Amino acid sequence: MDQFIKLSNFSKIAPYAQLFRQGLLVTILLSLFTVIIGFCLALILALMRMSNFRPFRFLGIDKEGHQKEGGALAAISKFNPLAFLATAYVEILRSTPVIVQIFIIYFGVFSIIELPNFQLFGFIKFGRFFPGVVALGMNSGAYLCEIIRAGIQSIDGGQTEAARSLGLSQTQNLRHIILPQALKNILPAIANEFVVIIKESAITYTIGVQDIMSAVNAVKGATFVILEPLLVATAIYFCLCFPTSKLIAYFERRMSHGDKR
Repeated sequence: MDQFIKLSNFSKIAPYAQLFRQGLLVTILLSLFTVIIGFCLALILALMRMSNFRPFRFLGIDKEGHQKEGGALAAISKFNPLAFLATAYVEILRSTPVIVQIFIIYFGVFSIIELPNFQLFGFIKFGRFFPGVVALGMNSGAYLCEIIRAGIQSIDGGQTEAARSLGLSQTQNLRHIILPQALKNILPAIANEFVVIIKESAITYTIGVQDIMSAVNAVKGATFVILEPLLVATAIYFCLCFPTSKLIAYFERRMSHGDKR
């Protein structure tokens, strides 16, 4: 195998340009679906973490109807199973490597669940693409959860009080008042997560997803050229991430103008 960059080696890569084009499409689709799944999951997790669901609340109330100050029953009465589950999920997903999560989802979960065997766009193997999206979406949801939770908590509590005085329910307040403002605040962070996912999606080639890195491996195996395919992949990732980052920065500046008084 060649160990130095040679211009002549790029001519060996040219016949495999279609693989890189296909890998580019797969990477974009992976990132889009991952952000969508991650955002929906993160919203649920954030609401669970901020919920006030305490099914054992009655254990912390004495015979006179007063809240107990201490003791085991008082502690149990404050237990929120929804917040506990959401917190455990977020901490576990954020504290373990993405590649381990992908292997568990692909070799564990989807070895039990049989997926339909067909190809998207004629070349994307659904049985490998879908587990990759699920694994990345679950991982992204753990990170986006904290972003969404911070965005919701950044909204002034006085607006919630005003909504209650107008007769709005908690759901209506969240839907019509809190979330629209929170989404405006966290949109740049969500967009940046999209850029991160574009780069992290490269790990899915380990389970056979035909992304950009899969194309690199295919070219390496066929031509025995190492560095040049990696340089091509680097250029493709740069062309995806750099303009996207600049576009995000532009919209962030435009959105910040409306907040200035």
